[in-house]
Amino acid sequence: MSVILLTSASGSPGVTSAALGLALTWPRPVVLVEADPTGGSGLLAGYFHGDVAHVGGLIDLALAHRDGVLVETLPEAMIPIPDSTALLLPGVRSHAQARSVAGMWGPLAGALRALERNGQDVIVDAGRLGLDGAPTPLMLNADLTLLTMRTNLPALSGARSWAQTLREEFEQIGSLPRLGTLLVGEGQPYSAREVRKVLELPVTATLPWDPPAAAVFSVGANRPRRFDNGALVRALRATGAAARAAIESNRVDLAATKSVGSTA
Repeated sequence: MSVILLTSASGSPGVTSAALGLALTWPRPVVLVEADPTGGSGLLAGYFHGDVAHVGGLIDLALAHRDGVLVETLPEAMIPIPDSTALLLPGVRSHAQARSVAGMWGPLAGALRALERNGQDVIVDAGRLGLDGAPTPLMLNADLTLLTMRTNLPALSGARSWAQTLREEFEQIGSLPRLGTLLVGEGQPYSAREVRKVLELPVTATLPWDPPAAAVFSVGANRPRRFDNGALVRALRATGAAARAAIESNRVDLAATKSVGSTA
């Protein structure tokens, strides 16, 4: 099982659309977790058109954690995403609830890993970095964290200091290889090579800047012609493959390191 977390430093680079797009193009059963502490489900209001009530979700899990039944309650807090094998774990209903779930992020990371027995992967939409109630334990326990960003100067400037902070945090726990970037609109104007040089982080994958196609995920817009074979969906599939490859490579390297250490 893999846990992949998407977050951003500033602006609106499309974290939620990318996370949903990855979930809907994922080759295995997957759970999409809305962990953005700002509150209000962008997916229920957008992709679901507000037709599904905001029930269950993280606030119910916070109560379950208090009662010692977090793992048992987790499946009940999810709702199916139509026409897919994906499930959605809705986030908090308002920013005022962020404090109520702050102490649950660590235990939830363990509960999400327990989904392995069901053969489910996990994709986390963590929203913007630095917010009160941010799911930092989820981020540090993920198999891969992707700093998602545009490639213009404001985005690069906003991401630069956060990239340094993230590198330091991941280095402290020996997990720097689990940190990468996801570029939206690569070459507008900066290339992946230039972003990698400035942030000192690998570029795991790139997505095209395609507002009409992205609107399908962000607001549930009608699918443009040839959407399923369009550039964005193809790139989402490639991003998923790149993420899984990066995770597998990290696991192989970690296993080799442990083996060498055991021999010594």
